[in-house]
Amino acid sequence: MFTFTGKTALIYGAAQGIGRAVALEFARRGAAVGIADIDLEAAEQTAMAIATAGGRALAMRCDVTLEESVRSAAVGAESRLGQIDIVMNNVGAILNGNPEDIPTAEWRRIMDLNFFAAVHSNQYFLPKMIARGGGYIVNTASFAGLYPYAANRLPYVAAKAAVVALSESLAVYLHPLGVRVSCLCPGPVATGVMNAMKTWSANVVFRGPGSQYEVITAERAAQILADGMSEGRVLIPTDPKVWEVMQAHAASPDAFIEEKIEAFAHGDHGKPSMPKTPSA
Repeated sequence: MFTFTGKTALIYGAAQGIGRAVALEFARRGAAVGIADIDLEAAEQTAMAIATAGGRALAMRCDVTLEESVRSAAVGAESRLGQIDIVMNNVGAILNGNPEDIPTAEWRRIMDLNFFAAVHSNQYFLPKMIARGGGYIVNTASFAGLYPYAANRLPYVAAKAAVVALSESLAVYLHPLGVRVSCLCPGPVATGVMNAMKTWSANVVFRGPGSQYEVITAERAAQILADGMSEGRVLIPTDPKVWEVMQAHAASPDAFIEEKIEAFAHGDHGKPSMPKTPSA
């Protein structure tokens, strides 16, 4: 079983949301944490929260769209914290719009942030981890990369599906070499990611993964990830109900897609439910 005690983690995109919660969770379980984010002030606040709780953390500014910036953050973390045992590629961005309205430059931006950020990280860390026969790569994808529903954000869908495929095949390659791989697949999680969302089409309904899901906190998502890593799991969704949906899709993709089309036509936008609050 994988344990976090005495390990050192570097998380790209850990200043807020799921990344911040993961940084705090890893630290709570005994890891030192490097926090690389384009928002240095927020990264420093996360590092301070870890230090206040008795942990060890380092904040660094990083633009993951630039390979040299990703490498610089890695070198900085190694020089201050020591050998990096866990690397998490968590940076992501979302958008809203019909595909015909989304410019090519926006497709590239979304791919750079959601997919190529992991590629840049792997370029630096994989040779090191393979050489020593140990390490852990964690990539953040989404339910949107597991089955079709998010027709209003296709660049994001394509990027997250690429992250899932990359992670699974990396596991095939790396596990025999002693390097673990996990892919966190969040479903509905309460974060601020949509605050910076660009919208490219008027009156586009935001499509969700299904009403059977409930929105969870970023802290709960972080716990699910850490538990899944401890168990050595590759795909780690934040809600086990997704397996049933994926099985239905695998059984008949055509029927699954037709059902999604029909549901949307009848006003079912797949929005998850909000958590129930205790009555006063």
